[in-house]
Amino acid sequence: MKNLAYMVFVLLLGACQYPPQEDGKADFDANVGLVITEKQARELSELPLACLNREFPNKLGQVLGDSEALQTPKQLHPAFFGCFDWHSAVHGTWMMVRLAKEFPRMKQDTIRTVLAKQITTENIMGEIAFFESEYNENFERTYGWAWLLKLHGELLTWNDSLGQALAANLEPLADFIVGKYEEFLPKLSLPLRSGEHINTAFGMSFAYDYAKKVDNQKIKVLIEEKAKLLYLNDKNANLSFEPSAYDFLSPSLEEVNLMRRVLTKDQFMQWLAKFLPEMFKPDFDIEPQKVIDREDGKLVHMDGLNLSRAWCLYAISRVDPKLGHLKILADKHLEASLDKIIDGSYAGEHWLASFALHALLERERVREI
Repeated sequence: MKNLAYMVFVLLLGACQYPPQEDGKADFDANVGLVITEKQARELSELPLACLNREFPNKLGQVLGDSEALQTPKQLHPAFFGCFDWHSAVHGTWMMVRLAKEFPRMKQDTIRTVLAKQITTENIMGEIAFFESEYNENFERTYGWAWLLKLHGELLTWNDSLGQALAANLEPLADFIVGKYEEFLPKLSLPLRSGEHINTAFGMSFAYDYAKKVDNQKIKVLIEEKAKLLYLNDKNANLSFEPSAYDFLSPSLEEVNLMRRVLTKDQFMQWLAKFLPEMFKPDFDIEPQKVIDREDGKLVHMDGLNLSRAWCLYAISRVDPKLGHLKILADKHLEASLDKIIDGSYAGEHWLASFALHALLERERVREI
């Protein structure tokens, strides 16, 4: 499985390579991007399949109310117990669903069996019960929350009988998470600018996409208002302070990626000119990061940072031709880590493929312009 998946990413990496221009700068070829066959998609799906039912090692992240709370990951999280931690199991599931949607004619027996076994009404009620347990009401706030809504949104738009059944099964947890956002965001008076899971901008971005998809005006407006309150007056971001050693998100780029969602184009361009004016320069550059030790679960975050930077840069580049040069920088970051996803270490393999797929899908959207 490992060799097959590696071949997939070598092919994808080749598709993302770009020829040098006469001035030595890279160029973006809109005719290449997410080019993957049904066979390769099936092989790629083996990455989450390999970990979704792997219960150990596992980082639970729970708060113990008493000795009875000491249970196995599968007992605590019957739907999302694998892939080392809850959020990785959630976005690994998203990855399988997205690949199944992209390639409806590929052989999906194993994928469908795993999904049907995982996202049952009983299992989802068990997940809600954990959130309702004493001391765990803020579990996975807001990173895991965001990926859960992304998963539900993916299922809702899967034109498939199984997909619709799974969407119905997952809906109570999605509704529960929306309620958690509605409870939490009004109380948030300052942003969390971390480059890890608690980042506020990332946590609101996927939730905002979900609100638009399901036409939930209440949460959509809430996120718009909160994003403006937290970020609208920001000026002169200093990228020299990024990244921190454990970052897998760029606080500045995630903020920009959120604001492009909630502002009109004109408002966004004016805001960006004050927040990160250097992004308008054709030679704007930030260097991809390198991982020194791939066995270290924190240091391998740098690969995730390269991939999340890439998806932000692709999305921002679509706003206006004045930002089109960011596509090239996004390619640079994608290329830096795309072939590192299959590295033989569970520290990276249990989650990086989902980041890579999301970045590649954002690149595909650039090609469509």
